[in-house]
Amino acid sequence: MKNRQIQRMLDDIEREVRYTRKMIGRNALDPKVMSAMENVPRNEFVPKSYHDAAFDNGPLPIGHGQTISQPYIVALMTDLLELDADDVVLEIGTGSGYQTAILSQLCKQVYTIEYVPALADIAKARLESLGYDNITSMTGNGYDGWPEHAPYDGIIVTAAATHIPKPLIEQLKPGGKLVIPVGRPHLYQELTLVEKDVNGEIDIREVLGVAFVPLQGERDEYI
Repeated sequence: MKNRQIQRMLDDIEREVRYTRKMIGRNALDPKVMSAMENVPRNEFVPKSYHDAAFDNGPLPIGHGQTISQPYIVALMTDLLELDADDVVLEIGTGSGYQTAILSQLCKQVYTIEYVPALADIAKARLESLGYDNITSMTGNGYDGWPEHAPYDGIIVTAAATHIPKPLIEQLKPGGKLVIPVGRPHLYQELTLVEKDVNGEIDIREVLGVAFVPLQGERDEYI
């Protein structure tokens, strides 16, 4: 039964990609990303009361006012980073740990920060129990990034910011990519791709309209 549910989720992701291809600029996602989506058990990252919906193509609540993102959005954000096996990635907003686990399949090391202590503790224990051993986590304000391990090949933010945090731009490696939803909380947001070229110049592109929970700990600071 679970294999059929996983296949249905993958089919739903591919259908969404086709539907949004003009906006996202691609007709298909990297097979490595789709393989990670297939291999990471989403049912292990949702509350037991939502297990029947674990492989549906939609967000689900995980407590503390937070959600696990829609599988299509998880896959798309991961794909936009264009990760290589030797890359080091920073994730802002561990949440359930699902996106973290997906990233861990595609890069050398993931550093992840969660603002809510209870969620951080649960996600850390869950990831360890499932055997994901290239993830380092902490509880803190993700707005400030994690400078001790910078620069990063990729940075992903899984909550909506009103602006792109300057510390994250500073911690992005030349040639790296930052994926972040930007916009007004609980209203309209744009999934945004930020690329830093080898000279440190920044290019910003809006990809797709999305809806995320607000990023906690923001400050009035702009790039």
